Amino acid sequence: MSGSHDHTHSHDHHHHDDERWKHDGVRVIPGNQLDPNVPSTAGMDRKAAINFARVGAQKLWAGTVSIKPDAKTGAHHHGHLESIIYVVKGKARMRWGEKLQFTAEAGPGDFIFVPPYVPHQEINASRDEVLECVLVRSDGEAVAINLDIEPIEKPETVLWVDPVHRHPDEEK
Repeated sequence: MSGSHDHTHSHDHHHHDDERWKHDGVRVIPGNQLDPNVPSTAGMDRKAAINFARVGAQKLWAGTVSIKPDAKTGAHHHGHLESIIYVVKGKARMRWGEKLQFTAEAGPGDFIFVPPYVPHQEINASRDEVLECVLVRSDGEAVAINLDIEPIEKPETVLWVDPVHRHPDEEK
């Protein structure tokens, strides 16, 4: 008798799991149903795919960001959150630091990591192609703290100078 009771109980338990997983299991968020109601930074079009409000995510935020050709965001940081940016299309130029004095570029297939509290600015380094990225943050909340930073040099006129690319004013 107890054997059939256990069987029935495990069957009920299985049914309960089915219902729970059906509604709280894996979710697919169609790309055309992202939520544009997220904190914004000038020059940037952010949309949420995964967050607490949409799917109950407790520890992650994910979405897309697109930046128009030749555009740049205002300087900002994301508080205590870590951010990962994956470049899908276009060319990204990142500037960061107290005066946005550091720079690096990333293209399709590249990942960018932004630590907590680091002042930064995203720039579309292309004059004619939209920069499209996937963005993931380490918390379900969206935090974007816009900063009033005067860049050490205006991003529009930044030259890529390294041991291979000499500054034009430098003698050969």
